[in-house]
Amino acid sequence: MAHDDPKPRRGSYNEAGHAHELTFTCCRRYRFLSSERTCLWLSEAIEAARIRLDFSLWGFVFMPEHVHLVLWPRRPSYDISAILKAIKEPVGRQAVAHLVEFAPEWLPRITRRRGNREERLFWQSGGGYDRNIREPRVLTSMMDYVHQNPVRRGLVERAADWRWSSAGWYEDAPSCDLMPDPIPPEWAH
Repeated sequence: MAHDDPKPRRGSYNEAGHAHELTFTCCRRYRFLSSERTCLWLSEAIEAARIRLDFSLWGFVFMPEHVHLVLWPRRPSYDISAILKAIKEPVGRQAVAHLVEFAPEWLPRITRRRGNREERLFWQSGGGYDRNIREPRVLTSMMDYVHQNPVRRGLVERAADWRWSSAGWYEDAPSCDLMPDPIPPEWAH
């Protein structure tokens, strides 16, 4: 089965007061996020979406081929799909434009036909995974899981050493400019 084939996904639930752990992947699991440029674009898109759609970013890790975000919508009414789109779409546009100009040999790998039209995919089709988080104990577990991704893969020895992670911020040793929001006391475990 190809990596961009549709698979059954758990639905997103826009429940007031819930946090979300979001996971989404680059097209065909290509390691597009190994590029500093692409990670900067992703960081900028998250910042813009955070301001426009009013959510707190509590944790993140950009792996070479996928992303984990832990966020909490501040508004009682929100659309997690709109948040994901606001983050993913500008990065995809910038990255595809960059490939067109500087690496056109990549275009056949990310192009698919849908009827009479072609589309170029930076992100894998679908919304990725959305796990609602309802209680502090689960949040703590999710944050640990997200931060330990680079360690489990053998990319670093300590989570705080991974460049594109919020783990360093929680150890007063930030490695990037994307700063997580404080987790409110009622969510602390």
